[in-house]
Amino acid sequence: MKVLVTGGAGYIGSTVCSALEEHGHTPVILDSLVTGRREFTRGRAFYRGDIADRPLLERLLDEHPETCCTIHCAALIVVPESVAEPYRYYRENVAKSLDLFQNLVELGQTRVVFSSSASIYDASPDFRVTEDSPLRPGSPYARTKYMMEMVLEDLCHATELRGIALRYFNPIGADPGLRSGSHVEAPSHVLGRIVEAARGRLPVFEVTGTDWPTRDGSGLRDYIHVWDLALAHVRAVEQFDAVLERARLRDLNDRYLAVNLGTGQGVTVRELVAAFERVSRQPLPLRAAPPRPGDVGGAYAGVERAWELLGWRPQSSVDEGIRTALAWDERKILG
Repeated sequence: MKVLVTGGAGYIGSTVCSALEEHGHTPVILDSLVTGRREFTRGRAFYRGDIADRPLLERLLDEHPETCCTIHCAALIVVPESVAEPYRYYRENVAKSLDLFQNLVELGQTRVVFSSSASIYDASPDFRVTEDSPLRPGSPYARTKYMMEMVLEDLCHATELRGIALRYFNPIGADPGLRSGSHVEAPSHVLGRIVEAARGRLPVFEVTGTDWPTRDGSGLRDYIHVWDLALAHVRAVEQFDAVLERARLRDLNDRYLAVNLGTGQGVTVRELVAAFERVSRQPLPLRAAPPRPGDVGGAYAGVERAWELLGWRPQSSVDEGIRTALAWDERKILG
């Protein structure tokens, strides 16, 4: 089948495209290349432009009439940047996604898999969150994801649109085939900053927040290999109608469904550092620092719904995520 992937030139979107191809599907990429990389589109159907560009979307679908589902990955994702530039984030992530969804409905494309985020959850006393846990997004970035889930759900009730929102926890690693990986110059995510410090491109890795109510005071996250994340999208596309039917049989919403994507295990930042030192066999220069704007203590996923409805479970370890991140960084260094 053909699948429209917005943001398919980005870190996660390009990995999703590779996973689709490995399972016999054809991704069709729509990406502005504001943050994506052209080389990640090589050999794939690619349309450069804005997700809210109706004439471009019409041309894409006219040229690929077999398209049966949209995976919407396109978004700005840096939490501190969203705090500094909220207007830009609401415009790009909310206003343009709203136009995209409405255009898809009007053009007869009624299946949407939406890249959401676990950052929309409220703090949990034991850090575990399920899809029914309270929501309280703590940054403009997180609020854009929360808003788009509400928009998508409302459109699914009012139109022929149906949606599956995949709430990502913390992606790490790279495509095992090293076709793509994290590509930003100054990564804000934890493993990216660890690699930068290990390679000497940062003088030290800062543990941002050391007084969280976790077992060692550092923030706790659920680190999921990006390839596992990509395979979950393949399952969502392949099983789209069946997933919503299974939801109906469990008395859940059969037009719009939220699903956590994580490992079900919490790992602290200091534990991630220890794993990195073990895998890389090198010490990491560390320094304690205050939390960044928008930071929270963390969470890990309750993942029962992903297994029961998607038939998906993660297969890769944190160590494997670290190994592929290092291999991808080495490939970038070698050109």
